[in-house]
Amino acid sequence: MAGAAMGGVVEEEEEFYLRYYVGHKGKFGHEFLEFEFRPDGKLRYANNSNYKNDTMIRKEVFLTPSVLRECRRIISQSEIMKEDDSSWPEPDRVGRQELEIVMGNEHISFTTSKIGSLMDVQTSKDPEGLRIFYYLVQDLKCFVFSLISLHFKIKPI
Repeated sequence: MAGAAMGGVVEEEEEFYLRYYVGHKGKFGHEFLEFEFRPDGKLRYANNSNYKNDTMIRKEVFLTPSVLRECRRIISQSEIMKEDDSSWPEPDRVGRQELEIVMGNEHISFTTSKIGSLMDVQTSKDPEGLRIFYYLVQDLKCFVFSLISLHFKIKPI
């Protein structure tokens, strides 16, 4: 099975849910990026930027079991489920990030401030845990952006 050789068995039948949010409220209102992998296989994506009167982008697509399996493998391989956000920076006026994951009988929920650079990670009270979070979020964003761009033309003509 995919994932077994990579240091973790990824069960296709186990419950799976993921939600990621990053955003802030500023002079352009509530600006955010959010995506969600739902148990029914649906990927929901929303990007709200009011900069220069931009409109909210909302997309939904159903994913195949192999795509969901790859998402679970990325999460499992990151070992994020072993982390604890109690020493991570609290959300502030710059913004917040939230990550919630349900895999099988494990459920985690993280909240932290926006991370501007790796320097923010290295100078935190938990650089190792925050580094795992930072890189997992980067991987998940790339994965989601690839899936959305495969299915939709986002940039207006």
